[in-house]
Amino acid sequence: MRSHGFIRPLLACALLVAPAAPAARAQGAAVTSTPAAAAAPAPSGPRTFAIDRNHSSIGFTIRHLVSNTRGRFKDFAGTITYDPANPEAASVEVTVQAASIDTDTPSRDDDLRSENFFDVAKFPTLTFKSVSVQKKSPNELTLTGDLTMHGVTKRVTVPVELLGIMPFRGGEKAGFATTFVVNRKDYDITWNRALDTGGALLGDDVTVSIQLETGWAPPKPAATPAPSPAPTPSKPAGR
Repeated sequence: MRSHGFIRPLLACALLVAPAAPAARAQGAAVTSTPAAAAAPAPSGPRTFAIDRNHSSIGFTIRHLVSNTRGRFKDFAGTITYDPANPEAASVEVTVQAASIDTDTPSRDDDLRSENFFDVAKFPTLTFKSVSVQKKSPNELTLTGDLTMHGVTKRVTVPVELLGIMPFRGGEKAGFATTFVVNRKDYDITWNRALDTGGALLGDDVTVSIQLETGWAPPKPAATPAPSPAPTPSKPAGR
C-alpha cells in the first residue's frame, strides 16, 4: 500500500506536465519556421574610396653620400574611384601638403621646406591626377597621370598593386601600393653640393613608396520627414 501511495503522486505530476509538451513543440516549430533576414547585396559598379591617412603612408628615399636617407609626408588626402569589374575605368586624385615633410631631423626638414628644395611658401602642395589605367593582371595595374611638384607638372606611369578588397562595417576597404622613381631635377629641385673628392652630396633619383588603405561607405538613406502637426481646432466665436 505504501508503494501505491508513492506512485500516485508521480502519475499526477506526469499528467500535469504532459499537456505542455505539444504546446512547446508547436511554439518551437513556429520559431524555426521564421525566415532568416536576407543578406545585404554585394555592392557593384564604381565606388569612391577615401584615403585613410591613419593606415597609409607616402615615403621616399634619396642617396646621401654612400647611403639612402628616408623621409615621408605626414599630411595628405585623396580618393580612388574603383570598380573591380572594370578596373580600367579607375581614377585617382591625391594631394600632399609639402610642409608636412618629415625626415626625423628638424633642421634638415626646415631646409627641405626652404627655397633650396620644395619652397613650400610658394608651392604648398604636391598633386597627382590620373589620366588612364591599364590592367596587367587581377592584382596589377599600370597607372598614368600628371604629377605636379615644385610648380612643375610631368606625366608619369607607375605600377600599382591591388592589395585586396574586403567588406568592412557596412562598406568596403581597399588597399593599393606602388613604388616608382622620379628625378628631382625634372621638377627644378636642383640644389646639390660638389664634393672635394668628386661626385655630389645628394643623388638625383628619388624612390617614392606609397601604401594606401582606403575606405568606402554606402550613402546614408534620406531622413524621413517629420509628420506635420495636427491643426489646432478653432474656437467658436463668442455670442
